[in-house]
Amino acid sequence: MTDSHDQSFSAPLLEVGRIGKPHGVKGDVFVIFISDREERRVPGAQLVARKANITRELTVETARLQNDRYVIHFEGIDNRNDAELLTNAMLYGQEIEDDDALWVHDMIGSRVVGADGIDYGLCTGVIDNPAHAILELDSGGLVPVPFVVEYREGVTTIDPPPGLLDDSDAEQA
Repeated sequence: MTDSHDQSFSAPLLEVGRIGKPHGVKGDVFVIFISDREERRVPGAQLVARKANITRELTVETARLQNDRYVIHFEGIDNRNDAELLTNAMLYGQEIEDDDALWVHDMIGSRVVGADGIDYGLCTGVIDNPAHAILELDSGGLVPVPFVVEYREGVTTIDPPPGLLDDSDAEQA
């Protein structure tokens, strides 16, 4: 396996999944994606695998859904030995331009404001939750992502139901 240094990727990469164990003897691997973007798994998709001191650029050749994960064949990974070297590698991809998409990583560090003008503080992190992601606020508040109305220029606007956040931790804008 040859190492590369993300030479064809100019922007910071986002974590999009993890390579599991090999599937068969022809180089296929199981992949669990944390990204719901179809663009990550179509033939020709460019990804980067990182594991310990190995970084390798990969191109999806084929992908098919099997139960709750994908069976992926990457170009140049044509036998089980090569596939085993990728086991447990994290997969990264470039940000996808989409003006209508809500990117969770953009919201971290943003000011969180209610649609009614109440300032709830800063988003300090995002909790991955099976139902949906949850924003963590510096005030200790937790906001499920379905209550996010929009993100724009460092400000995340939310429309929480009454009682979700304690108004004593917020300031009227």
